[in-house]
Amino acid sequence: MASEQSLNKKKAEVKELAEKMKNSKLILLTSYRGINVVDDTALRKELRGTSATCNVIKNNIIRRALKENGIEELDEALVGPTAVIMNEEDYLDASKVIYNFMKTHDFYQIKGGVIDGKVMTAEEIITLAKLPSRETLLSMLAGALLSNISKVAVALNEVKKQKEEAGEKVTVAVEANTEATTTEETAEAETTESAE
Repeated sequence: MASEQSLNKKKAEVKELAEKMKNSKLILLTSYRGINVVDDTALRKELRGTSATCNVIKNNIIRRALKENGIEELDEALVGPTAVIMNEEDYLDASKVIYNFMKTHDFYQIKGGVIDGKVMTAEEIITLAKLPSRETLLSMLAGALLSNISKVAVALNEVKKQKEEAGEKVTVAVEANTEATTTEETAEAETTESAE
């Protein structure tokens, strides 16, 4: 009877983990050998900041949960103590946290994972983790655009100065140019009416 209870408990664990995996954008399998309590606490705190969870789970339960989600390519990675990092909201921030932790802790390694339903190797995940964040990329784009706009503004200002030095009238605003056209048309219409 005890074995039946144990079996039912494991089935429930597999079902729960499979459901969490199904809803996750990120599933990372990492080596959990050699980590001390202080480092583990710091890592989990950083991961919570990205809305990710980190759990050490038996490989057999992980294997079965992955299989329930149609993922069997990670079976070879399930050797030794394994931590499962999952995030339902984002994959990049948690990947960056793990990558940065790996840089300072040689024993901690990514075994593989799943990002948005696609099985990925450790190398592919590390490549993604090295990319700048979305906010950084957007700020780089904004900086490039502002740089080009300021160059155009300086060039236009130089053209304006050259024309003013040459004694030419410079129309600065588009609205002023439109008003001038409207004034000319009104003057022509008045001249035509008075001539008739």
